[in-house]
Amino acid sequence: MIRITYNKDLGSLNTFGMKVKAACYVVYSEAGDLPQMDWDKLPQPILPLGSGSNILFTKDFPGTILHSDIKDIDIIEQRSRGDEVYVRAGSGVVFDDLCAWAASKQLWGIENLSAIPGTVGASAVQNVGAYGVEAGDVIDSVICYERSSGQFVTLNAEECAFAYRDSIFKHQRGRYIVVSVVFRLTALLSPQLEYGHLREAVERNIELMAPSTDPYPVLEPHAVAMPLSVKLVRDTVRIIREEKLPDPAKIGSAGSFFKNPVLSRESYLKVCGIAAEAGRDKVPHFELEDGNVKVPAAFLIEMCGLKGKKHGGAGVWEKQPLVIVNASGDASPDDILQLKNEIITAVNNKFGILLSPEVDHI
Repeated sequence: MIRITYNKDLGSLNTFGMKVKAACYVVYSEAGDLPQMDWDKLPQPILPLGSGSNILFTKDFPGTILHSDIKDIDIIEQRSRGDEVYVRAGSGVVFDDLCAWAASKQLWGIENLSAIPGTVGASAVQNVGAYGVEAGDVIDSVICYERSSGQFVTLNAEECAFAYRDSIFKHQRGRYIVVSVVFRLTALLSPQLEYGHLREAVERNIELMAPSTDPYPVLEPHAVAMPLSVKLVRDTVRIIREEKLPDPAKIGSAGSFFKNPVLSRESYLKVCGIAAEAGRDKVPHFELEDGNVKVPAAFLIEMCGLKGKKHGGAGVWEKQPLVIVNASGDASPDDILQLKNEIITAVNNKFGILLSPEVDHI
């Protein structure tokens, strides 16, 4: 079924809460709806949008917002070799719901991505990532509707050109409409705990968390100990994120606003020197296989003294300076953009590092 609304208010459809409108808003509930659309008669351009959780609308959108309501999840193949399980999820599935579903099936691969806002379709477009895992690491293929040919096509992971918070879908926006994504998960014990302090947090919570059928468990100080499981890792990630990040339902944001910069060894050592002069003995970092070093943008922003920085109705989140928030509830797009530019300038002046936004500007 296709539902079309004109002059659509997008205030509740983007997590920043920007008060903007779209000329047209189209919701489709199944893949078969897409070939039925009269694309040329819709206001242009066409923008597929999930939960609006990685978007900054800088003004009213003159074209058509296309939203998927395809929400099926199913196992399409299971291989005994390596215990690989291929799971197909509709592009409209809330991504964290997929993470919860996988944990309930004891399937490893996306637990580190728990609580990332957005939909399955957007996870492929953005190549979302957290705690050393990216969606592209476990995506086998993406099924799309190609508007130019009027055909459904399947792109394998290589054809999707996944990179750090990037994919072919961001560079050819509107050409492919994501219908569903096939994830390659595994039933084998496969925790990935080397990023940041995740291992320490999981080991601590093994002694704190009891088994539960509740998808949103609460830590109990005297709970019965439990072994390592997908659910335990997922719950730990969710708790860490809830402690650091604002709830978009209460305070508008788009999550991590900037990409974590990848530095040469020389640039990393320069950061260490500047940090040492400020009394910081350690610089959080993640060693990459190519010899480069990824440094949290949040650390660089904090070192510039920007925690809690305000511009108009926008602010830097005090618990996690990587996040820009709609602090007043009625911040304008210009408030967000001005604060973004102040952060970029301050970090560049102090460290010689140019931060890149992770959030799409529309």
